[in-house]
Amino acid sequence: MKKLFLTISTLISLNIQAQFYAHEIADVVMSKWIDSFSLDNKPAKWTYDMGVILKGFEGQWLNTGDGAYFSYIQKQVDFFVDKNGTIKTYKAQDQNIDNINIGRNLLMLYKVTQKPQYLTAAKTLRAQLSDQPRNNAGGFWHKKIYPNQMWLDGLYMAEPFYAEYADMAHEDSAFDDIAHQFILSESHLRNPKTGLLYHGWDESKVEKWANPITGCSPHVWSRAMGWYASALVDVLDFFPVNHPKRKELIAIANRLANAIVKYQDANSGLWYDVLDYDGPNKEKNYFEASASCQFVYFLAKSSRKNYLNQPALNAAIKGFNGIRKQFIQSDSSGYRLSGTVKVSGLGNKPYRDGSFDYYMSEPVIDNDPKGLGVFLIAASEIEMNVKNLDNADLKLDVDKKAKPGLVLMDNYFNRETHKDAFGKNIVFHYKWGERDNGGFSFVEHILHKQGLETASLDYAPSKKSLKKASLYIIVDPDWPKENKTPNYIQAKDIKAICNYVKNGGVLLLMANDSNNVEFEHYNELTRNFGFQWNVNVRHDVKNDQFEDGAVDLSLASEIFGNTGKAYIKQLCTQNIIDNTNLDVKAVYKENGEVIMTVARYGKGTVFAVGDPWFYNEYIDGRKLPAAYKNYNTAVELFKWLIAQKK
Repeated sequence: MKKLFLTISTLISLNIQAQFYAHEIADVVMSKWIDSFSLDNKPAKWTYDMGVILKGFEGQWLNTGDGAYFSYIQKQVDFFVDKNGTIKTYKAQDQNIDNINIGRNLLMLYKVTQKPQYLTAAKTLRAQLSDQPRNNAGGFWHKKIYPNQMWLDGLYMAEPFYAEYADMAHEDSAFDDIAHQFILSESHLRNPKTGLLYHGWDESKVEKWANPITGCSPHVWSRAMGWYASALVDVLDFFPVNHPKRKELIAIANRLANAIVKYQDANSGLWYDVLDYDGPNKEKNYFEASASCQFVYFLAKSSRKNYLNQPALNAAIKGFNGIRKQFIQSDSSGYRLSGTVKVSGLGNKPYRDGSFDYYMSEPVIDNDPKGLGVFLIAASEIEMNVKNLDNADLKLDVDKKAKPGLVLMDNYFNRETHKDAFGKNIVFHYKWGERDNGGFSFVEHILHKQGLETASLDYAPSKKSLKKASLYIIVDPDWPKENKTPNYIQAKDIKAICNYVKNGGVLLLMANDSNNVEFEHYNELTRNFGFQWNVNVRHDVKNDQFEDGAVDLSLASEIFGNTGKAYIKQLCTQNIIDNTNLDVKAVYKENGEVIMTVARYGKGTVFAVGDPWFYNEYIDGRKLPAAYKNYNTAVELFKWLIAQKK
C-alpha cells in the first residue's frame, strides 16, 4: 500500500491537479483507509460511504490516466467481494437501500476487467431492488426499519446503480420505474414556494416527524437534497434519449437548479446545512461541506450536459472556490477537509425529530468519508469545465462558451459483434463507451473534457452524415477474419470522405498490423491523400518488453510538443506515394520507415497511424509503466486535430 500511495503522490505532475487539491485529498483517503473502510473504530463493512469515496477516485482516474487510482478502487472492493461474487458483511434481508450504492463501483470494475465476480455481486444488489419494499405509490422504502418512508438520500443510493444496470442488462422497462422514483419524490417533497425539497416523506403520516397533512419532515437538510440532485444528473447519463419521461427529469433538474442557486450564499458561494431555516437560533446554522460539493457537482455537470435553461456554471465555480477557501485545510500533518456533518437522519433510537435543533446537534467533523468522496467528485467535474486555475479563483474556460464540436466515430466499416453478458448481440472493439481493454472510453472522456461531443456513425458516410463532424475517425476496418459480412470501403464512401476533407474536415485514420485489418479497400481511400498502408508488422512486442514499442514523439513536436516518450505496439508502416502532387509528409519515422503521416487535402487535414493506438489498454494507466505518456499523447493529438478544423 505504501508503494501505491507514493505512486500517486509522485506521478501526478500536472499543476492543474495540485491546484484542484484532488490528489492531496486522495492521499488523505489512502493514508486513512489503507486496506478497507473501517469507520468509528468498528470492523469494516459494506457501506455507502465507501461507494462515494471510490466514485471520487474513478473521476480522478479518468482525468489523469493514473492507474493507481483504479488499483485503489479494486483493492477496496476486493476486500469485500470474493472470487464467487459473494459480498462479505452484506445482508439482503436488511433491505437497506444504502447498500445498493457501491453497486456502481461493481459495474465499473466488471466493465473494465470483465471479471465475473463483479457482475455476480451486482446481480445480488439488483435482486435486492426487486424485493425492496415499496409504499402504496410505488416508492422504495428507505430501509425495512423505516416502513412507508422515502428519504431523498435513497435516490442517490439506488437510482444511479439501477439506471446503469438497466442500461447494461437491456432492462428497458426499468427506466419507467426509475423516473417514477424521482417524480414521486419531488411531487411530495418539494415546497412550491421555495423550490427546495424536504428531507423525508412518510406516506402513512404516522411518524412524529411527519407533517400530518403532507407527511413531509419539517426542514430541508442540504445533504439530502444534494444526494437527490447528484443522483438525478448521474441517472441521466444512462437514461434513454427518446424515453418519454426524460423531459420530466430534465424539468426537475431545472427546478432544482433554480432553487439551489437561489439559496447559495452570495458572499462565500456556499450552502447552509439547513437551507430553509429562518427561525430562533438561526445563527447556529453553518456552511456544510458535503452538500456544497454536491450542489457544485450537480450545477457543473448539468451545465456541461446542457440540461439547464439558465446559466449555472458560474454558481458552481463560485461554490467550488468557496469550498477550497473555507474547507480545505493544511498544516504540518497534511491536508484535511473540514465542515462535514457526520450524519443526519429521521426517526430511530434515539429519536431524530427532524427539527432545526436536531440537525444542529449532529457533530461536524474533519475528513468524513462522505465529504471527502463528494469533494473528489465535485473537483473532477469542475475540472471538466474550467482551465487556467490559479491559487485564488477558478476561471471559466472561454473556449467552451462556443458551440461544441462533434467527433464522429465510424461504426460501419469496423463493426465486429459478440454476445454480451446478458446474451444480446452488440457491436464492440474500438467503440465509444466501451470500458474494457479494447474500448475507446478514455479517449471519449478526454474529448468531453475538451468540450467536444461524441457520436457513432452506424451507416456508410455521406455528405449529410459528415456535415456536422469536426473530426471523423475510422479505425481498423473489418475483414472476413473479424466479420463474416464486412462493410468494405466503396467508391461512393471514398467520394463522401474526400469531399468532407476537401471542404475543411479533419480525418483520423488508424489501421492495424497485417494480421488484424483489411488493407485493399482501406488503401483505395488513403491513396487519395498520397500514402498507403504497408502489409507488415512493426513493434511486435513480446510479453512486457515495453521498450520494443517505445516511440520518441519529441521528433514530432509540431503535434506532440510536450509528450516525449510514448508506446505503440504491433502496427503497420506507411508508404508515401512517389510522383504525387499531393501535400503529404511523414511526421514520425523509425529506421527510415514511415509511422505517422499528415496530409493536407483541399481545406482539410488527414492524420494517419498504423494502429488503433489509443484504446484503453494503453492509455488508462493500468498496464504501461509511467515512463510512457500515452494519456498525454492522446490529449495532445486530439487538441491538435480539432485545431485543424476549417
